[in-house]
Amino acid sequence: MTADARLPLFVLAASVIALGTALLAQYWGGLHPCVLCLYQRWPYGIAIALALIALMLGGSARGWIVGLAGLAFLVGGGIAVFHVGVEQGWWQGTAQCGSSGTADSIEALRAQILAAPVVRCTDIAWSFAGISMAGFNVIASLILAAITLAGARRLVRMA
Repeated sequence: MTADARLPLFVLAASVIALGTALLAQYWGGLHPCVLCLYQRWPYGIAIALALIALMLGGSARGWIVGLAGLAFLVGGGIAVFHVGVEQGWWQGTAQCGSSGTADSIEALRAQILAAPVVRCTDIAWSFAGISMAGFNVIASLILAAITLAGARRLVRMA
């Protein structure tokens, strides 16, 4: 493994761990996600795809692709900040917060409502030391963004 492959591997591992933790909390821990929780997962999936692409490339292209993963982490941090604000009542959530999708008939809507747990974006399903999962995601996303963007800059300069 080359030295410049360590950063994409770090991005890949960190994203898989973060996404895996969210999925474990949902499916093993029984913490049903709200729509904002689901939105926070997308940047990690994008970072995984970008890390895999970066591993296939070399030179400055690797640095630029990893830089895009860093931007994905920043976007994820922004979504998480928005979610924390909704949880704390600082601002109102999206129209989907608390709703569980769409249906094309009254019967389908009734079945959907009865089958799905209602999860509002304002409800904090789990917290530790007063910090919700969204709050921890803010911290993780910003740290990952800082490390990734700094490393990407170094990779581009090395090439």
